[in-house]
Amino acid sequence: MSTALAFDFGTKSIGCAVGQNITCTAQALPAFKAQDGIPNWNEIEKCLKEWKPKIVVVGLPLNMDGSEQELTLRARKFGNRLNGRFGIKVAFQDERLTTTQARSEIFERSGFRALKKGKVDSISACLILESWFEENGFD
Repeated sequence: MSTALAFDFGTKSIGCAVGQNITCTAQALPAFKAQDGIPNWNEIEKCLKEWKPKIVVVGLPLNMDGSEQELTLRARKFGNRLNGRFGIKVAFQDERLTTTQARSEIFERSGFRALKKGKVDSISACLILESWFEENGFD
């Protein structure tokens, strides 16, 4: 069994999810607070040490036409920093519409009050990881 982590990068909150290759499903973990896109790297390291992922998947916030925006570049930078700091393999995954889908799923399950930013970001990370599993498989 191999484990993967996914991050939904944001400037104030970075959603996180963990999944494994047997079921190709993911579960939400607590989101990381960020200041202008910079997380507490010690908390990220703690998460990596706890879950020992084989790969980390970072969502890329692309425009609907597939073009990149400033946040896309910042998400790439975050992924590159994960690789540089921790030596972990990083993959990038198109995350278009994951936040909308996450909000819809949370609302259906728990109603409007459950739509907290960190929860939405972590459910988005689940969707990013599950779509990566679907497209790439995982050995």
